[in-house]
Amino acid sequence: MEQLLRVMNFNVSSDGIAAGENQTLERPFGQDRPERLFGWAGATASWPMRTDPGGSRGLDDLFTRDFSRNIGAEIMGRNKFGPQRGPWQDHEWQGWWGGEPPFRTPVFVMTHHLRPSFTLSDTAFHFVDDDPAAVLARAREAAGGKDVRLGGGVTVIREFLDAGLVDTLHVAVAPVRLGSGLRLWESPEELLDRYHLDVVPSPSGMTHHLFWRR
Repeated sequence: MEQLLRVMNFNVSSDGIAAGENQTLERPFGQDRPERLFGWAGATASWPMRTDPGGSRGLDDLFTRDFSRNIGAEIMGRNKFGPQRGPWQDHEWQGWWGGEPPFRTPVFVMTHHLRPSFTLSDTAFHFVDDDPAAVLARAREAAGGKDVRLGGGVTVIREFLDAGLVDTLHVAVAPVRLGSGLRLWESPEELLDRYHLDVVPSPSGMTHHLFWRR
């Protein structure tokens, strides 16, 4: 069975912005971003970090539950792993997620500054400096026949789109304009030469864009 490269539950504003400026350890997505873009997922019953009972069911919950289905490896960019730039200054710092990262698969972090692999709980992080096709080949081998999730951020997703490697995308568009930051697109129509598109509104106010290869 074909191993897909999937972008899943990637969040942008109505003007296509996914990551803000002024990223810090305390603000992984930049200034004034997370609650406005990600609140829909955190409100669902299936949100993996939920500590209390309840949460919404329905369409948003379906996408939240699907996030880890048949995923055997993840690819992410350096900025998703952490805010450091240039050569690594601190190998003791091991990502935003503490001792129990949510991935539970091998994770390949794309960076021009390599560092040794390490494992936290059941997530292994590997740091790679290669082109998208070569990184995807490594991730597919590590995935053991399952699909590979392309976790972002924006720059990495655009690189894999430009290389023609992404099979499906789910982009959740929030009903807010952010005005500045890293932009996934000016309009989702930019991808229609390569992908089919279904647009599904949710009662939460989010609009889910589902792309698959033509």
